[in-house]
Amino acid sequence: MTLADTTSPNPPPAHVDVKAIKARQHGAWSSGDYAVVGTTLQIVGEELCEALDVRPGQQVLDVAAGNGNVSLAAARRWCDVVATDYVPALLERARERAEADRLDIEFREADAEALPFEDSSFDVVVSTFGVMFTADHDRAAAELVRVCRSGGKIGMANWTPDSFIGRLFKTIGKHVAPPPGAKSPALWGTRARLAEMFEADASSIEATPRTFTFRYRSPLHWLDIFKTYYGPVLKAYGALEPSAQAALDRELLELIAQFNRANDGTMVVPSEYLEIVITRR
Repeated sequence: MTLADTTSPNPPPAHVDVKAIKARQHGAWSSGDYAVVGTTLQIVGEELCEALDVRPGQQVLDVAAGNGNVSLAAARRWCDVVATDYVPALLERARERAEADRLDIEFREADAEALPFEDSSFDVVVSTFGVMFTADHDRAAAELVRVCRSGGKIGMANWTPDSFIGRLFKTIGKHVAPPPGAKSPALWGTRARLAEMFEADASSIEATPRTFTFRYRSPLHWLDIFKTYYGPVLKAYGALEPSAQAALDRELLELIAQFNRANDGTMVVPSEYLEIVITRR
């Protein structure tokens, strides 16, 4: 598929307003300050680069890079990195981090569903908890494949449906309905959906369950951080009346209690994700 193509290999049903879904998602990720949460996830980017066995000098594209966790990890391994996101403020956060660590990374504003790069431009294409939140899953997957060279690798970290974060989005969805026709981001964390999107273009797909552990001062500390800085949660609360906000507070604290393995008042909550390494055919 070339940049001139405007159709997805598996276009969404005609009744699904992808533009409306995209606009709503863009508004969510542009609100708050995801970098406050994103910086705690740095270890995931480091581990993904190790799983991909990235090599110095490889051309690496980070899609929906957020505040740049995997971009920074690849740059530390002397790769030539381009970091992209459709939220300029997040790229600015990533740029600040790269400058602080004296890492050479190119930053470009770009939509994951219409990447501004030629076919087969990169040795490695990566995304950590990013591309899974696109509006048109199939088109985003096709773009990852298109810009990756034959024999190259696509690496992702995606939350699974029954993980803590997967359950977080299910809980929010009970209070604030997603746009009509929107697919769950957690589908990217299932082997079946990965096969649907990538198998035709892959010589191999490895999907390994991993765990990231959220560590906060207390469950209330986590709730305050996510309500203030994590766009999807911030937007959900903004759409609710005070009584409904209180009900959501209770359900989220109950969810934390189900996962929390700390007994000293702090929050230590594991959340499963799939670490994915796809070798491009």
